[in-house]
Amino acid sequence: MKIELKPDGTWYHGSNKVFTVLRPDSTITQWEELARAFSHQPSRLTYDDAGVIEHNGTEKGYLYCIDEHIVVGEDIIRHPKTSMDKNVEFLTKRPLKVKLICEL
Repeated sequence: MKIELKPDGTWYHGSNKVFTVLRPDSTITQWEELARAFSHQPSRLTYDDAGVIEHNGTEKGYLYCIDEHIVVGEDIIRHPKTSMDKNVEFLTKRPLKVKLICEL
C-alpha cells in the first residue's frame, strides 16, 4: 500500500489513555484509520493493499491529532523497525501537544 505524505496534513495518534502531550518515541501516522485501530491496543494488526485493517484490540480508545506544526526529519522520523509500508509509521522525537478528537 502506498501512502503519500502531506507536509501540512493531519498527524494522528491512537491510545487507550487520556493526555494533552504526546511523549517522545510515540508512534504517529497520517492514516487516521490506522491510529483508530491502534487506540484499541491490538496484539495483532494487519492491513491489505486496499487499506482494509483487521485487528484484535478490545480496549476503549481515544483518537488524537497533533496540535502543532511538525517537520519530518526534525520533529519526527520514520519508524526504524516498522513492518509496515513506507510513510505509514513515524516516531516523535520530542513532546508534542495533542488534541482529543473523539472516544472510540
